[in-house]
Amino acid sequence: MEFRLLGTVSVETLTGPLPLGPAKRRSLLAALLLSANTPVSVGRLTDCLWDDEPPSQARGVIQGHVSRLRALLAGADAEAYGVELATLGDAYVLRAPETLLDTQRFEELLMLARQQRGPDDAVLMLKEALSLWQGPALSGAFAGQPLRVAAHSLEESRLATVEHLSRAYGALGEHHRAAALLTAETAAHPLRESLAAELMLALFRAGRQSEALDRFHRTRRLLADELGIDPGHELADAYALILRGAPGPPSADPPDGPTPSPAAGPPGAGGQSHGAGGQSRGAGEGRETDSPAPPRPPFPAVHPSPAGEPHPVDLLPRAPRGFHGRAAELAALSRSAAGEAPVCLVTGPAGVGKTALALQWAHRNPALFPDGRLFADLRGFSAAGEPALIDVLREFLLALGVSPRRVPESVPAAAALFRSLTARRRLLVVLDNARDSATVRTLLPGGADCVTLVTSRHRLEGLIASDAARPVPLDTLETDDGTALLAGVLGEERVLAEPVAARRLSELCGGLPLALRVTAARLAGRPGWTLAALAGELADERGRLAYLDVDDTGVAAALRLTVQHLPPGTVHQFARLGHHPGGHYDPYAAAALAGTDPVTARAALEQLAAAHLVTETAPGRWVLHDLVRLYARSLDPASAREALVGVLDHCIATALAAADTAEPGGEPCFVLPADYRRPSAVQDFADRAEAMRWLATEREDLALTALAAREAGLDDRAWRIILLQWPQMVWRARDSWSPLLELALESARAEKDAYAESRVLTLLGWVMTEEGRTAEAAALLERSPVLAREAGDPLGEATALVNLALVQAELGALPTALENCARAVELAEGDPHTEMLTLQHLARMHLTAHRPEEALACARAALDLGPEHEEAGRRSLLLAVCGEAQLALGDEEDGVRLLDRAAREAERAGYDEGAVRALEALLRVSARTDFRRRHDEALRRLSDES
Repeated sequence: MEFRLLGTVSVETLTGPLPLGPAKRRSLLAALLLSANTPVSVGRLTDCLWDDEPPSQARGVIQGHVSRLRALLAGADAEAYGVELATLGDAYVLRAPETLLDTQRFEELLMLARQQRGPDDAVLMLKEALSLWQGPALSGAFAGQPLRVAAHSLEESRLATVEHLSRAYGALGEHHRAAALLTAETAAHPLRESLAAELMLALFRAGRQSEALDRFHRTRRLLADELGIDPGHELADAYALILRGAPGPPSADPPDGPTPSPAAGPPGAGGQSHGAGGQSRGAGEGRETDSPAPPRPPFPAVHPSPAGEPHPVDLLPRAPRGFHGRAAELAALSRSAAGEAPVCLVTGPAGVGKTALALQWAHRNPALFPDGRLFADLRGFSAAGEPALIDVLREFLLALGVSPRRVPESVPAAAALFRSLTARRRLLVVLDNARDSATVRTLLPGGADCVTLVTSRHRLEGLIASDAARPVPLDTLETDDGTALLAGVLGEERVLAEPVAARRLSELCGGLPLALRVTAARLAGRPGWTLAALAGELADERGRLAYLDVDDTGVAAALRLTVQHLPPGTVHQFARLGHHPGGHYDPYAAAALAGTDPVTARAALEQLAAAHLVTETAPGRWVLHDLVRLYARSLDPASAREALVGVLDHCIATALAAADTAEPGGEPCFVLPADYRRPSAVQDFADRAEAMRWLATEREDLALTALAAREAGLDDRAWRIILLQWPQMVWRARDSWSPLLELALESARAEKDAYAESRVLTLLGWVMTEEGRTAEAAALLERSPVLAREAGDPLGEATALVNLALVQAELGALPTALENCARAVELAEGDPHTEMLTLQHLARMHLTAHRPEEALACARAALDLGPEHEEAGRRSLLLAVCGEAQLALGDEEDGVRLLDRAAREAERAGYDEGAVRALEALLRVSARTDFRRRHDEALRRLSDES
């Protein structure tokens, strides 16, 4: 996902741009993005969307646009990118990582360009920054005054960047390129004097003096005709310099940097010359001259290597072939390399491309290291074992010019000599595949101007603590970059011929560069194979790892070298993780898989995370890469069923605890399987909010776990795992629960379990009713009470009759519905939770039948059953019935009081639907502004959540 403001306001996704709709919605998005991660008030948004007097319903229009934007972002899986559009009181905030905003990347590249020591590197950064522009900033949006100001500011920044790039071209002697760049911009901005002045100097330095002078006269006339003013000092100074024939050396300072003073004239035979090393004198020169001081060099001077070393040492392997993407990580490395004696730490799992990234960065920045570049493969995860430290130090010392006889024999002495020799040099030291911090510390250079670049599969937190190492974590490639990597090996034609298959291959390789290169190697050696055919082979999980191994190079081989260094208990935990059917793990799930306890499991997960075999996505929540999961599963295939049963029973135990905390007294399915194994520890939930949060967070994994149980023939677990999510289903009934409940119904019927089938049908019928599928719900619910009677489940029968009655009432059969509700009350007697539920619905039906006295009696009886601190949502509904009944009986004062109380209880419980229902009833009899305000706020919260 990428947010673009430098051109048409848009949100780019893997499947193309989101359909943002009208210009005002783009304006709203632009305003939020310009203040990303900062709340933007409704008033500020109103100013952005309307130039003149905003309409009376402006707030509602903004709410509608926010709701639509939130839905679009959710549909594009924004949460996975860390993107959230949140409401904060009377403001909205769009939370998003800065790397997703083109304006932020533009500013970051400008900052990096200013930090470069050589103009060639600055040119690369500046060109990349300008390539982010796809047209005038904030195009496609309605340009309210704040947005016009923002667009103007962005355009000013772009033009300053163009001027900076032209000066960098000049520093490289590429004056024709500078002139071409500036000619296009001056045509678009003919009155910008700084552009015209830069263009005049570029033309003159390119040997086009007459064009330079003509540019001055054209600009002078234009300023006089359009603005009635004379040229400013920039134009006038450039004109004077050209007339004297001495524009001075071009500056490549950043736009806000100092402007060098021009030289007095061209260098003469006995005068000064200015080179990369600064100022030098002629052979007979022995005193200072009276000529002006030379201009400051455009970039810091490069210091020569020590005497006796004609060329800087370079031990780097060749640059990686077919390197793609990683712009953010390369920029992060450049930031990490700034400062004094920095240690940059590239970490990530096996095969993710750490060495390739390090070498790519090292080869792209040779000017930063005039004294050379050293490289050592520390083989921390190699079957061949690590090299002796004295051997690595000897290679470094020899490369730095130390005589073989002078190399010390002990590691401490050799390390001391290495630090001494590097104390006054500007070197890059690349330490590849380090396994621990101690090894790296011994090999650190001594110079404040030296940069050390370390790669490791471990996090090396000791190095971060002791030497302030700056971590640059490396993740898998995006699909587009993975496809580009394939094209780099196979050729663009072959990939363009099968674009869908190429993307599928990238996805099946999980964005892991090693897997992609192995895949490309297989295809390159078999020109007759299609990409689609290989994608079909890789789609089969059973053989995927085998296909991704070539000789001793491949995913499994790389992972094997990482795993072999782990303790046995951690390897056992890793192998069991491979059998989890879901995507995420917490210590409780990991313990259930491995047959241990959460403390032991957490320690193992921390070790696996340090080795980059699992990734912690949130505190206490880990995930496995798909290919790593396949490898883990292959380590202990015989334990698959045991591990699966363990995690299924963990899900049942935890969901039971969550349901009991969320809805105390509820009784959905407390009969456990005959061979149920209680986990060693079950997560405890402090309150309803925490329990509901767990059910919402784990929804996808619980669904995958239930599906795995169904496929493994463990139907007795499958329907229970699904049905135990009933608090979420009732609270968010319209949230697409039907497919999952239909899976539960298949499992219940496969078990020939009347109790289970009745319970599932009752809940599925409720959900269908809420979804508006009334006729389908009626057909299902007719069967549910019968099955409950067969199973001897009176409480289940009562709940089934209530849900059936709701459908019957909606279909117009109110007398039958009242009979079924009354029967349900009889069946529920003795169970306060179910009795309260049945009385609530009977009360509502009496109200619908215009029997307010009966409705009031039922609601009061229900309220007497439940303690006040429980069932807040249900109490709100009952109080609302009482209030509406009192209104129907003519007691408006008591009715308003009860409805207000019902709304407040719902608001405190976060039950917005109940609050809306009570407040709507209030607004039918009262025009109080606070009722209208609370109703609108609850309605907005409800629409934001939907």
